[in-house]
Amino acid sequence: MANQNNRRGAIKKLKLLTYNSKTTVDQYRAKLEEEYKTMFLPNKVERSEYKYGNIVCDVLAPEIYSSNRILIYVHGGCFVGGSRVAYRAFCSSIASKTYSRVIIPEYRLAPGYTCPAAIEDIQSVFKGVFTEEQIACSLNSEPGKIILPEIILAGDGSAASLICSLIFNLRDRYRNCIKEVVLFSPWLDVSENSRILNAKKSSDEIMSADVIRKSCADYTYAANTNSPNLSPLLADDGLLKNFPPVYIQMGEKEILLEDAKYFAERLVANGNQCKLDVWPDMMYMFQMADEYLKESHLALDKIGYEITDHDFGEKAVQIDNQPPLEYSLKSEA
Repeated sequence: MANQNNRRGAIKKLKLLTYNSKTTVDQYRAKLEEEYKTMFLPNKVERSEYKYGNIVCDVLAPEIYSSNRILIYVHGGCFVGGSRVAYRAFCSSIASKTYSRVIIPEYRLAPGYTCPAAIEDIQSVFKGVFTEEQIACSLNSEPGKIILPEIILAGDGSAASLICSLIFNLRDRYRNCIKEVVLFSPWLDVSENSRILNAKKSSDEIMSADVIRKSCADYTYAANTNSPNLSPLLADDGLLKNFPPVYIQMGEKEILLEDAKYFAERLVANGNQCKLDVWPDMMYMFQMADEYLKESHLALDKIGYEITDHDFGEKAVQIDNQPPLEYSLKSEA
């Protein structure tokens, strides 16, 4: 367990992930990017910039990666903040641990672009990635053998609703190519009747009802928070049928934990796979405080094992640090 000084440092850093009534949008975005940006990507990961579905994205490629697996990371940021720059270091570590190329979309943010702009952008990116990966797999497959792309969806905090909304609206041919969904500290119920918003006390050192209430007020109108596209926990059983396997990783001290437990139970009750990985004495998004907490490194190691299924081998290719098809739309930015 990290010592008290390291824990204080981690909490101070992680609080910058939250947007509350005491800060403006511009202040929140600036502090988040300043704290989390990096000049050099770890683990010899290389970055390209491409457009999928006309959305500018980072493409992060580790030295060795699976040729038919790709991970789309939808960053958190309370619907109003976060960026490719702020999440490059964290997603580079995920790329290395999972032997996967990682795509980080620069989707539109509130309050300039309210719901459903972000959902539409993630849908566009997913379909663009799916199309390119499907073509790449067909070009690389043996005659008569069909290889489907393996797409992993991952995200943190508020991004959970964007990912679930995407899945709720996908046809089966798309859903069947989603190998797994990885959620870090997900926001699953932001409705007016949410247990979190109505709780009187909380031991959570990072997240609060004020953060969720303020974020949602800038993202959408109050009545819309009851929609499963904003609050996946409220989805009916029909939307949860044939849901991809889900892995949720979070800290024991989070105010969000009870919602995650209930969401996991509902997924399993509807015939799906869901693993809830709770880390003792850890806080919201502890994985992003790796300079303070050894648990951060161990947690990402576990994500790597979960995604690769311990059998990384014949599908590996040596680094070429390019997207699967050379005719991807390269960003002019």
